[in-house]
Amino acid sequence: MGELFAQKNAVKKNKTATEEQGKDQALIKSSEKAKKKTYSFEEAFEASLEYFEGDELAARVWINKYALKDSFGNLYEKTPDDMHRRLAMEIHRIEKNYPNPLDEELIYSVLQGFKYVVPQGGPMTGIGNDYQIASLSNCFVIGNEGLSDSYGGILKIDQEQVQLMKRRGGVGHDLSHIRPLGSHVLNSALTSTGVVLFMERFSNSTREVAQDGRRGALMLTISIKHPDAEHFIDAKMTAGKVTGANISVKIDDEFMDAVINNKSYIQQYPVDAEEPVVTKEIDARKLWNKIVHNAWRSAEPGIIFWDTMIKESVPDCYADLGYKTVSTNPCGEIPLCTYDSCRLLAINLYSYVNNPFTEKAKFNFELFKEHAGLAQRIMDDIIDLEAEKIDTILAKISSDPENDEIKRVERHLWENIRTKTLEGRRTGIGITAEGDMMAALGLRYGSENANDFSIEVHKTLALEVYRSSVYLAKERGKFDIYDSNREKNNPFIQRIKETDEGLYNYMIKHGRRNISLLTIAPTGTTSLMTQTTSGIEPVFSPVYRRRRKVNPNDKDVNVTFTDEIGDAWEEYNVFHHKFVDWMKIKGYDPEEVKSYSAKKIDEIVQKSPYYKATSNNIDWISKVKMQGDVQKWVDHSISVTINLP
Repeated sequence: MGELFAQKNAVKKNKTATEEQGKDQALIKSSEKAKKKTYSFEEAFEASLEYFEGDELAARVWINKYALKDSFGNLYEKTPDDMHRRLAMEIHRIEKNYPNPLDEELIYSVLQGFKYVVPQGGPMTGIGNDYQIASLSNCFVIGNEGLSDSYGGILKIDQEQVQLMKRRGGVGHDLSHIRPLGSHVLNSALTSTGVVLFMERFSNSTREVAQDGRRGALMLTISIKHPDAEHFIDAKMTAGKVTGANISVKIDDEFMDAVINNKSYIQQYPVDAEEPVVTKEIDARKLWNKIVHNAWRSAEPGIIFWDTMIKESVPDCYADLGYKTVSTNPCGEIPLCTYDSCRLLAINLYSYVNNPFTEKAKFNFELFKEHAGLAQRIMDDIIDLEAEKIDTILAKISSDPENDEIKRVERHLWENIRTKTLEGRRTGIGITAEGDMMAALGLRYGSENANDFSIEVHKTLALEVYRSSVYLAKERGKFDIYDSNREKNNPFIQRIKETDEGLYNYMIKHGRRNISLLTIAPTGTTSLMTQTTSGIEPVFSPVYRRRRKVNPNDKDVNVTFTDEIGDAWEEYNVFHHKFVDWMKIKGYDPEEVKSYSAKKIDEIVQKSPYYKATSNNIDWISKVKMQGDVQKWVDHSISVTINLP
């Protein structure tokens, strides 16, 4: 007993010492914060404007979205270079937990200037940020086991959605579990209100949550097999309805077969039940035409070819272990199981073109391969950084004064996310600047040659990212539930085997660090930082017009028009950044060209590789084909816009 008492005292003393040490570290950290230099918006804007070579939009977006700041608006970074130093330092800190850590300067060198490797959104804002308690993940999917069509199940999802959005995450969830309109219920209503009412609820919740100057992002999905699918499809046709969500329909092969052959189709609830309680026979082609019409008129709903997605999904090889895909993130490029999340990173393709816009232009595949592997390693480090962020969120929940019953849903939510984050170690490696890469190589976006080259780039990326994940598995350990037998018949894994059997055999031997690795996201604000085309998209236009309000009495002002209240405005030409580079290489003075007439500028555009290669004039059928071929080398999905005539 005496020994046991002594041990307890020792544990108590150690615990007290640890707590005191923690307090000391917190005081040191607090002191460091107090000493940290701050910058005014004007100082940061002036320095960032110089960094972005006069690009006001890029400078403002970086300061407002990505610069390190506290809740009082104090800025702790002056330019993106400060941010890249912060990211490199934190990633290097994680590297030191593993064998053969990467040098901090090497990490910084691939981040510097947004030139090669570009973490997107949450990672840029959150890594090394002690001023906000937020997640690094860009996107999440939530849901319940089973039908969960009670108010309790529905409101639990509503709270989880809000809890994630307040930590900066975009959220997706599926509504196929909700019983259809008119179904019998045992409460005072007697019949169910159906899916659409809850769409509006989830949409309103999204609009209520602020995320540092923006609202949250939400994806709602439903199976085409659900009897309320048509109501779901029509939900956004009324102005002002469901404005806080994107909506997509999960379409199965049976439905498409019925559309093609003009057959009827049976909807049912529950959608996966062998003995459904509700069935409904519909005209498949009529509903398909409605989807097409509504998408043409309001840009929604989107459609997801669900059977194809599940068949191609590597994580769905582990569906019975909790990795059954149920919905996607708000832009659709990351299909996820419940309580999984993903962090995004883009590789700037333009930067791998040597001698751009010349006859000597060539894509540097060797450097690209090296950086692809490095990017995957950085993404694996970011998973550990995210686990730290989740621990901070959980500590915040524990310290909040509310009782445990109030905090239960939020705490369990983050515990579930933490488990999936570390168990599957999912990553989202993608690209940006595809359109500029094509132009720099002298390839016209949408042409057969350009499409073939694009496929080669994405195949190379897939192989090198998977190779890096296998090396990481050998060095750091494979993801917890890896099983080569489960994956052996997966079409994506089979393509790797057929293309690089050595890599496949090495993966069989050592496993893989990450359950799924690749995506292509929209990269909207990211492309403002890289000053390139966005994601896999072509250039929107090499030349466009902007306007600014001016004082007509100022010197050298060109008043283009005066509006109805008497304000004077000047319209001026703006050039796409890489079109400017092309002009310089071809001997044009961009500042002089800005003053040319529209006709003369158009003549210059016709000489450039951007001619007939914009989003509005490329062959849309060719683009769909290109997306399909590239998708074979992306193990998540692709976010892309198709402009139809």
